[in-house]
Amino acid sequence: MKKIAFYGKGGIGKSTTTSALSAAVSLLGYKVMQIGCDPKADSTINLTNGRTVTPVMNHLKEHGSCSSLEEIAVEGYNGIVCVEAGGPTPGLGCAGRGIIAAFNILEDLRAFEVYQPDFVFYDVLGDVVCGGFAMPIREGYADEVIIVTSGEKMSLFAAGNIKKAIDNFADRNYARLRGIILNRRNIDDEGNIVRNFAQGIGAEIIGDIPRDNNVQFYEEKNKTVIEGNPDLNISRVVMEIARGIVGDKEESQ
Repeated sequence: MKKIAFYGKGGIGKSTTTSALSAAVSLLGYKVMQIGCDPKADSTINLTNGRTVTPVMNHLKEHGSCSSLEEIAVEGYNGIVCVEAGGPTPGLGCAGRGIIAAFNILEDLRAFEVYQPDFVFYDVLGDVVCGGFAMPIREGYADEVIIVTSGEKMSLFAAGNIKKAIDNFADRNYARLRGIILNRRNIDDEGNIVRNFAQGIGAEIIGDIPRDNNVQFYEEKNKTVIEGNPDLNISRVVMEIARGIVGDKEESQ
């Protein structure tokens, strides 16, 4: 089992990218589990055709405890196990604590042993200042981190902060940086901007996703482009990135 945490600035398309990669990796024959680590609890909506996944924090607030995985997990597209951490009421409480509580519940219920995923994808809110959001890095939950960014200044600023957080725990054998996925916004010279940034922080660009209206088209239908139409160019790009992530280089030739 390999556990990968996806980080990036809010609004950069991280959840969309993570969900599309979950779908793609599942089509390559692997069992996938996606855990949304955002109080909005919308990470997996494109994997469930809009079906609600009860956030762990919501369930705890209503019932006080969680006795089974069926209460907080939904099986979505192609058998992907979908979980949402959730968080406090907006303006009240610490969202990072929601992540910690959700992880503890999944551990108590032996979620990984029950579902036996080959890959676990954590979709983590972009702010890593709070210890809760950094938990997948610092507590050893994730093996690797993938940063999703565009060439926009604030997106790269967030990516730089995420890299610093990873570096802070480098001597403890916590999650290492696998690479950067460029999710394009079509700004001027975007490719070179991100390549120079990646070189500056010693990172590899492992994916380059073009801007494509089909992404939004299928999101309106609560689907990823992989489910919507696997023959699209954008879907082929995502599949190629997925093959690189799982190490299935032969099929990508």
